[in-house]
Amino acid sequence: MVRILVFSGSIRSGSFNTRLAAAAASELGRLDADVSLISLADYPLPLYDGDLEASDGIPEAALKLKRQFCAHQGIFIAGPEYNAGVTPLLKNAIDWVSRVKEAGEKPLAAYHGRVFALGSASPGGYGGFRSQMATRQVLEIGCGALVIPESCAVASAHQAFNEDGTLKDERTRGMLKACCDSLVAKARSLV
Repeated sequence: MVRILVFSGSIRSGSFNTRLAAAAASELGRLDADVSLISLADYPLPLYDGDLEASDGIPEAALKLKRQFCAHQGIFIAGPEYNAGVTPLLKNAIDWVSRVKEAGEKPLAAYHGRVFALGSASPGGYGGFRSQMATRQVLEIGCGALVIPESCAVASAHQAFNEDGTLKDERTRGMLKACCDSLVAKARSLV
């Protein structure tokens, strides 16, 4: 069975992206994936600083998060948009994980041999799509990751979810389904 890791790039209470991550986890579960839905709040990390890494080494939370990445064939990230870019929380997590290299591993091991999918939710009309472009650049160019072209951008996120966490709009539900279908199919090809 294919294993998919799902998390939000936000730990804010009531986060639309945390709701999107939960909706993606539910959709992925319907596709018979073994889904792990986590919160970055459970992996507290200091701001990445090369001097801090040199003096204190890799934080335990970065090692644990990297191992979560490596235990899954696919990763779905629901990333909010801050000023047309990636949230500091998400970028910091990506940066720390990129620095973890265990014995016998090549650099950036957490980003190779698995496939990534991106989603975003925003009260604005673009649905956080600009953060997806920035995250894609970091993952693909910076980390050498494989990011599928299908994605899900939830516009007007403040009114996009039903009480049960599902998406109200049929078109947006279709985007999420297509993204999850592609993620599972590509991840299965890696098993």
